[in-house]
Amino acid sequence: QLQLVESGGGLVQAGGSLKVSCAASDRTFNYYTMGWFRQAPGKEREFVAAIMWSGGTRNYADSVKGRFTISRDNAKKTVYLEMNSLKPEDTALYYCAADYFSDYVSTRSAEYDYWGQGTQVTVSS
Repeated sequence: QLQLVESGGGLVQAGGSLKVSCAASDRTFNYYTMGWFRQAPGKEREFVAAIMWSGGTRNYADSVKGRFTISRDNAKKTVYLEMNSLKPEDTALYYCAADYFSDYVSTRSAEYDYWGQGTQVTVSS
């Protein structure tokens, strides 16, 4: 069973930047499409970004396109989400998730097999 641990969340001012990471527990990480989702208080969990196991295909929610960048380092078994030009509405608990050997980059949380515990990102105005 793949275990995921997020880190790097924190408090940042609007317009600032933050980079969160998600470390996986074993080498099978290379075969997982990795996604980032977020959930704000009182709202449903929503898709943020995802990257295919090969690193060749990425997908972003419209709300973060041009501001967030997802990347992965398979040697380090880690996926990253670099967030720039942060807005107060980006405040949420950010989760990483893993989808085993998928042939496409899904935006649907139900298609992801493993989840981390989340890291809090708070953007002050």
